[in-house]
Amino acid sequence: MTTNRRYGDGCAIATALDHVGERWALLTVRELLLGPKRFTDLQAGLPNAGPKILAQRLRELEGAGVVRRRTLPPPAASQVYELTEWGAELDPVIVALGRWGALAVEPSAGPVSADSAMIRLRSLFSPQPERPWTATYELRLGRYPFTTRIADGRLVDMRRGEPHDRSDAIIDSDPETLSRVLGDHEALAKAIAGGRLAITGDAKAGRRLFEAAQVNEERPLSIGSGFRPGS
Repeated sequence: MTTNRRYGDGCAIATALDHVGERWALLTVRELLLGPKRFTDLQAGLPNAGPKILAQRLRELEGAGVVRRRTLPPPAASQVYELTEWGAELDPVIVALGRWGALAVEPSAGPVSADSAMIRLRSLFSPQPERPWTATYELRLGRYPFTTRIADGRLVDMRRGEPHDRSDAIIDSDPETLSRVLGDHEALAKAIAGGRLAITGDAKAGRRLFEAAQVNEERPLSIGSGFRPGS
């Protein structure tokens, strides 16, 4: 049993909510979509979830087979949490929820984690096969680096960590600024002019990434694109 509160409904949706429907459960999964994290890093990404609540959710998700613990090899030798293969299947569900939430009349206020900002980029990214381009990006959001790779106009990889190869463009910003400018070209221009966001390297490739992030009410919430999150 995952939690003490179950729906008692035979629908598979109810079964899914029995596993990830508790408060902070899906946001904990969100924080792990782009790679493993230590408990302290999860706390930093979910500042409004107290340590006891977060520890409880992690125990429940681990018991449900959504999350597992792993000890990194020396010299780090620290314990991290990561999604299981089954837990990683929630990726398109969370991305679709993010796209749906972006259309809310009254968006939620509050802090934005680095992983949340990157998932927002994933959610709003519109493939552009008619204007294909290929590029690797390093996005630096404070102390958190992320790698995003576009191939033939499609977002094919996003993970926490620096790219293995040379980046075509480097984007320096903070989570709140990145989240705010996505889908808003005027806000992007103001952020660049105000020094809150900088693009170095191939500036054209950098701007194309932002052009592909669109808040579009007519865009279908399709899932199952074949994208696999980093681990």
